[in-house]
Amino acid sequence: MLSKRTKYAIKTILYLYENYQGKPISAKIISEKENIPYKFLENILRELKTHQIVKSLRGAEGGYSLGKDPHDISIAHIMRVIDGPIALIPCVSERFYESCQECTDEETCRIRKFFAGLRNEMLPILEKSVVDLAEMK
Repeated sequence: MLSKRTKYAIKTILYLYENYQGKPISAKIISEKENIPYKFLENILRELKTHQIVKSLRGAEGGYSLGKDPHDISIAHIMRVIDGPIALIPCVSERFYESCQECTDEETCRIRKFFAGLRNEMLPILEKSVVDLAEMK
């Protein structure tokens, strides 16, 4: 299940993409317009900034804007930044692989094969960019 933090992060990036008009947008405005609790949003923005998905400008005219080209910000990347692995079990994760303690043979494990197939079907969709998401009206 998509966490609330990740959903809010995606909503935030989408809002920044669709509403940027040459100057940063304050967290307060994003919070109000997207109905995201302000303190929760501040933590999400801090994490997105750490990973250079957003950038910030301080001061009276400060706020947030995208830190990179929106075509280069995938939904999968946002999900990984906020929640970690996308794969539902660790032995099929591409970036956070861990072997399963109880598994004796990954090659013949039917559960692993099933969830690897699911990941392979899901990833191309999640690798779509914020621009692609914005166009899904």
